[in-house]
Amino acid sequence: MKRVERLHALSEMLRRSGKRGVSAERLAKEFGVSSRTVKRDLDALENSGAPIWSRPGPGGGYGLAPGGSLPPVSLSPAQAVALMAAVSAAPDVPYADLAAAGIRKILDVLDPGTRARADELAGRIWVNAPPSSSRKTRSALEEAMADQRVIRIRYTSGDGSTTTRDVEPVLFASTNGQWYLVGWCRLRDAMRWFTVSRIGRASVTTAACSGHTVEEVGEPPVNAHPVHGRGRESPSRPLWPVN
Repeated sequence: MKRVERLHALSEMLRRSGKRGVSAERLAKEFGVSSRTVKRDLDALENSGAPIWSRPGPGGGYGLAPGGSLPPVSLSPAQAVALMAAVSAAPDVPYADLAAAGIRKILDVLDPGTRARADELAGRIWVNAPPSSSRKTRSALEEAMADQRVIRIRYTSGDGSTTTRDVEPVLFASTNGQWYLVGWCRLRDAMRWFTVSRIGRASVTTAACSGHTVEEVGEPPVNAHPVHGRGRESPSRPLWPVN
């Protein structure tokens, strides 16, 4: 059994054990490995985000919190490196830090052979990415988008004028090498596009967004699509950023 398969089977056995849990010795016997190997596997599962609990002493063992499981992960070395290269080359992509953390979790549960080949191939790809915008600003934008809360930004327009605006975030968009925050601007009372690199400061407020939707922004241009890969059937004219 490959390690990735064992990790998935291990997580499912922990889930089935319920509140009773199961000892490392029993797990080792079940999978035909040493207790030391089982404990390394348990560490890998925990590092990948699996909600594992442990109970020391006689009658103790390991278990998985209700609802917790680890989906099977099976990547080729090239697929793993593709993920690493994509994130490294695009530090301004929304949630790039979380993506990098997710990739590290995936690498942690790959079998040793695949991981070694991925590490070797990764050494053959060099990236000289441009400096990213303020991490603090981007974190605020990402938080506001995920939680759908109003964000207060200090924004410098193309003509050099600076304003402070409250914006209801609707989507992030990338075109021609620039990232934009698209949202309902309460100052202009309209949907506006804000170049992320021109946002000097940003703070998440406690106010909830009022429910403006992606459909209000319009259809993506014919050569654009959401990152989940499912474009719309009848794209309309391209939408040009305004603020």
